[in-house]
Amino acid sequence: MDIRPARIGDLDALVRLDTVAAHNARRAVQIQGWIEDRLCHVIETDGDIAAYGVLHHHFFDCGFIEMLMVGEKFRRRRLGLRLVDHFKSICERPKLFTSTNRSNGAMQSLLKEAGFRESGHIENLDADDPEQVFFWPCER
Repeated sequence: MDIRPARIGDLDALVRLDTVAAHNARRAVQIQGWIEDRLCHVIETDGDIAAYGVLHHHFFDCGFIEMLMVGEKFRRRRLGLRLVDHFKSICERPKLFTSTNRSNGAMQSLLKEAGFRESGHIENLDADDPEQVFFWPCER
């Protein structure tokens, strides 16, 4: 298993892995932008892209994990937790945030296991499914 910055050559594999990209062409463009901006990191296992995530530092000048996606056939192997831990280790700000839908219990459990704590919610992004915000204090 290797965690590394994504390369433009990974784009097709990331689009195939991403469950939203299958029905939303804008996501592929978004992934390409994340790669070009050097915000996207991947987990590669045995030559396959198994997961990816996006970390930026423009959420009120704090770190923010904007995306975390584990390929369906690679789930339940703790790869999401490893990617979150990686982002915690490279966060360049004293605070790191992320969010997930209230309905996404698996992601909420992962974040709590990683030491994140709830920090509020945002209404009206998805109908009837508020976005839960989570916080981790980067101890540097």
